[in-house]
Amino acid sequence: MNRRTFLHLAPALGVLASCGKSTKIRLALNWKPDPEFGGFYAADFKKHGLDVEILPGGAGTPTVQMVGAGSTEFGIVSGDEIMLARSKGNDVVGLYASFQQNPMAIMVHEERGLASIGDIVKEGTLAIQSGLPYARLLKEKYGFDKVKVVPSPGGDISAFLADPKFAQQCYFTAEPLAARRKGAKVKAFLVADTGYNPYAQVMATSGDMLKKQPDVVKAMVDAVREGWRAYLDNPKPANEKMQALNPSMEMAVFTEVAEAQKPLIDSPQLGQMTKERWEALAQQLKALGDIQNPPPVEACYRAY
Repeated sequence: MNRRTFLHLAPALGVLASCGKSTKIRLALNWKPDPEFGGFYAADFKKHGLDVEILPGGAGTPTVQMVGAGSTEFGIVSGDEIMLARSKGNDVVGLYASFQQNPMAIMVHEERGLASIGDIVKEGTLAIQSGLPYARLLKEKYGFDKVKVVPSPGGDISAFLADPKFAQQCYFTAEPLAARRKGAKVKAFLVADTGYNPYAQVMATSGDMLKKQPDVVKAMVDAVREGWRAYLDNPKPANEKMQALNPSMEMAVFTEVAEAQKPLIDSPQLGQMTKERWEALAQQLKALGDIQNPPPVEACYRAY
């Protein structure tokens, strides 16, 4: 999350707001509207002189490339995406980390009696995105020679429900809840507990945007931080907005997920990021061979 000193241009913002003008900007999401974006839909952007268009995403939405190319002023990405992008010359900067703890997890059937992620790979099937850094880290740490590895089915849990020895990559606050609603007894292990814990659902912008419109960037961060506090306190209004945009998710699920994700988000300073966490991520990506020379961590994020 963000906690370094940065330029505050509050007087300029005050003039902008008092003149009744709003700066039009875009925020690209990397998935459909759901509770993991609740704070963005709860934010009162107009209060901060901003007219924000939220662009819903889906599987494979290239938000980090979109931000770097300037086709959107802001986008939701992951911490490891930022570091990998910067190592390839894409000037993307993290501003606000919605999730303090990464929600990526592996879910299994409770009846297996497994105690850790290491137990998952001893037998059965593991559905996982093999190309992701965390998947390769797990392979190096535990080995996949005793488990059948298949591609992740995304949010589809039908294979999981049909096979008691099927383990599946998931979001801690999504697929496990869906499986429980289908009557399955589920246990989910957070990947973060293995030590790989990049910031998740990070709002990012480009270095060019930071240089040219620092007042707009600061206003955006302030609005989002207030939005997340409002959502954590009362998710219902934003849930209703998102459910209208994503009717495939029932309102009861919105409510359940919003409550389940609170421990992964809430902190004394919402959105805060630390140099230590970024340094740890840089070393992990270097050890995996993803980055030969990690970019300076100070360039990967800004603190507000």
